[in-house]
Amino acid sequence: MRVNWTRRGLTGLLVVLLEAGAVLAQSGIIPADIERVGQTGWQFLKINADARQAALGGCYAALGDGNANGIFGNPSAVAEVKRIDVQLNHAAWFADITYESVAAAWNLGRWGTVAASAVILDYGDMAETINIEKSGVGTVPTVTGRTFSASDIAVGAGYAARITDALLVGGSARWLRQGIAELSMSNISFDFGTTYYTGLRSLRLCLVARNFGPDSRFGGWSEQYQTEAVFVRMPIDFRLGLAMDFFDAPGSRHQLTTTADFSHPNDGPEKAQVGAEYSYDKMAFLRCGYKFNYSEQRFTLGAGLHYSVGSASGTLSYAYVDFGALTRVHIFSMGFSY
Repeated sequence: MRVNWTRRGLTGLLVVLLEAGAVLAQSGIIPADIERVGQTGWQFLKINADARQAALGGCYAALGDGNANGIFGNPSAVAEVKRIDVQLNHAAWFADITYESVAAAWNLGRWGTVAASAVILDYGDMAETINIEKSGVGTVPTVTGRTFSASDIAVGAGYAARITDALLVGGSARWLRQGIAELSMSNISFDFGTTYYTGLRSLRLCLVARNFGPDSRFGGWSEQYQTEAVFVRMPIDFRLGLAMDFFDAPGSRHQLTTTADFSHPNDGPEKAQVGAEYSYDKMAFLRCGYKFNYSEQRFTLGAGLHYSVGSASGTLSYAYVDFGALTRVHIFSMGFSY
């Protein structure tokens, strides 16, 4: 029986490695050195403001820790919420940009788990500059003395279910809005995810497809802006993830979780992320990660705390993300489970 169990896990691992090769592989012809950078909009959808996920190198596909923040990564993960879970996240982004998000999930038993989420990215106030024609000089950028603001918003709902003891599926839909000065545009997006427990210890394999949606365009054009229709594509991302826990035997006070994600975006080169989390007595957590093939982002660090208050429990998490020339980002998360 043990041999079959091991073969099942090894077979699953082989399948996921083959899938990773399919995702990351190019054709047999050497491609031109062209990276699809700058071909999509809605870039705020790529921000990961869950401190645990961010501290683990941005890995989220296969974490499976059963909290509401799963709705921002792999929607199938919220199927592991025990009853009710609420998560609050704050990211102090670079250039004085702030990112706030909230997620809640409710396990309905045999009816599955429902979730809701909201995100707002605030760029703050910026000085307005317009081009003015000056005789003998040409067009000159001129500060008007006025300010304008910009923000991104996403509000959504999701559903996840446990199909079998080994397979979880989930999906979510979000309404999106971007605004800058008097210009704005709206859209919808869809995310899908699966989680499969292979049977080899705690090894889980996951596939995630995010940010599906139609093209969109800004409305509210004025004479100051170009009038031609410019359509904005969605930043679609396919991701394959795997994770496994070590030292997790019954009664052990130590646990080490390792995870890796392989992503294939439609607006840039393929990327990879790895992360590791050490926990003591499932109360104190230390985390680290690294990102491969990113232009600026590299290593990540973080810590967390889990505590109980009566029949409820809570979590506090922090993440430090290195953005190279763009300096650093600090992310904080706080959660409650009932």
